[in-house]
Amino acid sequence: MIRKLPYLALLFLIASCGSSKSTTVTHVERSVKVPRTSVTVPNVNEEISLSNSTEMAEARSEASFNFADRLINTALEYSGVRYKYGGTSKDGLDCSGLMLITFGEHNYNLPRSSSQMALEGQKVKLNEVTKGDLLFFCTGRRNRKINHVGMVVTTEGDEIKFIHSSTSRGVIVSSMREGYWNSAFVKATRVL
Repeated sequence: MIRKLPYLALLFLIASCGSSKSTTVTHVERSVKVPRTSVTVPNVNEEISLSNSTEMAEARSEASFNFADRLINTALEYSGVRYKYGGTSKDGLDCSGLMLITFGEHNYNLPRSSSQMALEGQKVKLNEVTKGDLLFFCTGRRNRKINHVGMVVTTEGDEIKFIHSSTSRGVIVSSMREGYWNSAFVKATRVL
């Protein structure tokens, strides 16, 4: 809890309404290693002067990236958990269950189903997605309704990797370069 205090203070400073006066924010940078990836978290010893709205927007964007990194780390903790329809625990997860508990662990509520999640946030073009954005798919052959969701883990060049719970392999990281996911893609949204 004490480790989260600087982040809460930073978030409060960034999100609070204030005058156009210059504000000083401190942040910490450290690497957090997780399976298959490493993430950078802000440094508390480095100062940033926020004197105009552009700098404030950039600071908010950085806070979103840090939140996205924390979401990704949480989701990656479930890697290898088997698929279970309606599942929301380490005993088994479905795709929307993975997103529900990942965001829920960070006090961000999402609807239960992938089709309802697709109505949240702002639509984003696929070539503009960033870490933490949600990708929605239609994997059914009979109806064209959104029935699958994943979260962007990395964007490296033109490759987008996302974490999701697949019916055959459980919680895994896949690539949009895979023909199946590329053809089933419907839309991307940014909820952060």
